Amino acid sequence: MTNENKILVLDFGSQYTQLIARRIRECNVYSEIFPFNASFEKIKSFNPKGVILSGSPSSVYDNNAPIPDKMIFKLGIPILGICYGMQLMAHLWGGKVARAPRREYGRSELIIDDDSDLLNGIGEKLKTQNSKFKTIVWMSHGDMIDRCPKDFIPIAHTSNSPVAAMANYKKGFYALQFHPEVAHTEKGIDILKNFLFKVCRCSPTWTMKSFIDTVTQEIREKVIDNKVVCGISGGVDSSVTAVLVHKAVKNQLTCIFVDNGFLRAGEAEKVEETLRRHFHMDIKCIDAAKRFLNKLKGVVDPELKRKIIGNEFIKVFESEAKKIREVKFLAQGTLYPDVIESIPFKGPSAIIKSHHNVGGLLKRMKLKLIEPLRELFKDEVRLLGKELGIPDEIINRHPFPGPGLAIRIIGEVTHERCNILRRADSIVLQEIKKAGLYEELWQAFAILLPVKSVGVMGDERTYENVIAVRAVKSLDGMTADWARLPYDVLEIISNRIINEVKGINRVVYDISSKPPSTIEWE
Repeated sequence: MTNENKILVLDFGSQYTQLIARRIRECNVYSEIFPFNASFEKIKSFNPKGVILSGSPSSVYDNNAPIPDKMIFKLGIPILGICYGMQLMAHLWGGKVARAPRREYGRSELIIDDDSDLLNGIGEKLKTQNSKFKTIVWMSHGDMIDRCPKDFIPIAHTSNSPVAAMANYKKGFYALQFHPEVAHTEKGIDILKNFLFKVCRCSPTWTMKSFIDTVTQEIREKVIDNKVVCGISGGVDSSVTAVLVHKAVKNQLTCIFVDNGFLRAGEAEKVEETLRRHFHMDIKCIDAAKRFLNKLKGVVDPELKRKIIGNEFIKVFESEAKKIREVKFLAQGTLYPDVIESIPFKGPSAIIKSHHNVGGLLKRMKLKLIEPLRELFKDEVRLLGKELGIPDEIINRHPFPGPGLAIRIIGEVTHERCNILRRADSIVLQEIKKAGLYEELWQAFAILLPVKSVGVMGDERTYENVIAVRAVKSLDGMTADWARLPYDVLEIISNRIINEVKGINRVVYDISSKPPSTIEWE
C-alpha cells in the first residue's frame, strides 16, 4: 500500500503482534507486519518511518532465538522494542539479559524516571518524588534487563524490573519491557502515539476514505477489463468485499451467493435483498445445501469440516464462473485475523485453526484471488462498510464463520441437526436483541452438543439433545471475554429453546474466555 507514513512491525512470534499493528492503525497511521527474518532489502523498500520489534515466547539465549537482520539498526529511523524486542535490543547492543528472580505476569506499577518524548504525559505525578510519575502496565516476561547497553539509559522501572524501559536518544532507539498494545496497560495507546508522532514524526493520514481510494485503484489496475466473481456468504466481510470491488469495477463483477444450508434463519434472503436494493449488484443465488450435506456425511473432525466446506465453495464458484465469459478473478473477504490464525506467513506465530477463506482454498484453483480486506481487522471492516454506505443491518451483524452452523454442530452435520440448531440460534438472537444487548456483544449464538441428557417433560421421561449458549465481548475477535448476561435473559432463552425446539431438553451457558478457549467451538 502506498503511504508515506508507515510503521513496520517485525513479528517474533508474539500472540500480541497483530494488536500492535491494530493500535497503530487506530491512530490513523498505516502499519504492516513482516516476519522477523524478512530481508533487509524488503524492509528498506517498505520505507517505514519507524520499526517496532514485537514480543516472543522465545528467550534471546535460546539456540534458535529469532534474530533479525542487524542492518535494520542502520536504517537511521526510530526503533521500539517491546518485551522480547527490548531484550533483543539489549542483547545485540552489548547489554545483559538475565532470568528475572520471579516471572512478572499481569498488572504492574511502572515508575517513570524520565518522562521525555516516549513517556511524556504518561501517568500521575508521585507525591513524594515530584519529578517522577507512575502508571499501570501489563507485564509478561521471564527474562529482564540486568544491564543497559552502552549509550542506553533506563527511563522507567518496576519493583521487579530495574530497567522496565530504556532509551538511546542519540539513535532514536527505545524499548519497553511491558506491552503498551494491550488494553490492560492504562496509557499504552498514549505511549504508542508518542512513538508515532513525537519520535517518528508520522502524520495521521491513514483513514478508511484513503484506504478506499487506494484499494479501488489497485483493483482496477489488477483486473483491467476482465470479469470478477465474488463469493457472498451472508456475513459482514463478504458483503463489504463485494461493495468495495463493485465500486472499483462496476458491472465487471458478478456476486455468487452460495446457500450451503448452514446459514442462520432468514440470512440468505436478507443479504440478497439488501445488496440488490442499495447497490444494484448482479447476484446469482445458488442452493447447494444438499451438495454440502452429502460431502459432510459421517465427518466429525472440525478441521476436515472446514476444509471440505472451503473446497466446495471454491468448486461452486469455479462452476458458476465458467458460465460467465472472461472471468479471471475471485474476490473474497479474507481478514487479517484469518491469515494470522491460519498460516503464520508473517512470522512464527502459532497456528490456531484453519479458516474457511484461507485454509480451504484448492491448491490448483483456476481463478486468481482478490482479497482487498486481507490486511484489515474486523472493526476496521465495519468502519470501511460505513464509509461505503452499507446499511447498519449488514455492518453491525455479529461475525459469522464461513462454514456457518456446520462448525457449531459438534459431531456429524445432518439436515435435522441443522434445523434444530437454526431454530435455537434464532431464539438466542431474538432475545439478545429484545434485551437491548446485541450491539454491546461481539457474538452471541447457540451450539448443538454431541451429547444427550435425561429430562422430564409433562409426565414423560425424555432423552434429548443439549444446546450450549455462547455470548462474548471483544474488540477485535483476537481475545474475548464471556458476557455476563442477565439471569432473566438467560432464563427466557433457556425456556424458549426447551419449549419451542423439538429435540432439546437442556440448555447450558459457556463461561470460558479466549484465550485459552476460542470463540467458536470448532
